[in-house]
Amino acid sequence: MVVYVLLFNARTDNEGIHTLKIDHEDVVLMFETEDDATRFALMLEAQDFPEATVEAIAQSDIEEFCQAAGYHCKVVPEGALAIPPEQVVEQISWSPDGLSSPAQTEPDHAPSLSDTDLDRLRQQFEKLL
Repeated sequence: MVVYVLLFNARTDNEGIHTLKIDHEDVVLMFETEDDATRFALMLEAQDFPEATVEAIAQSDIEEFCQAAGYHCKVVPEGALAIPPEQVVEQISWSPDGLSSPAQTEPDHAPSLSDTDLDRLRQQFEKLL
């Protein structure tokens, strides 16, 4: 099954995936429809997030990525009105310009992937396009 996720700086070396912090866990939203994902992306932009790209990716690939990265994932059913939380996290592990600062560093418990794992996942995502 194909799902839609939100990527920042899609198809660059500084690509990032949108996650929500739910009960101290990072969750990737997998939208069943492109329209719902686009609507969510526009709401994020209204909250001063960088522009997100809606990408169609096999659900199994996102689930595998999330497992490897220590994230959880959640399917947003068609027609469900997902709304971004009003409160955003203060510490993020990605920055639009690829630079990290003290206010934008990964927390100590964040999992890290090897370059080999990242290359493998990037190749899997590129095959889907």
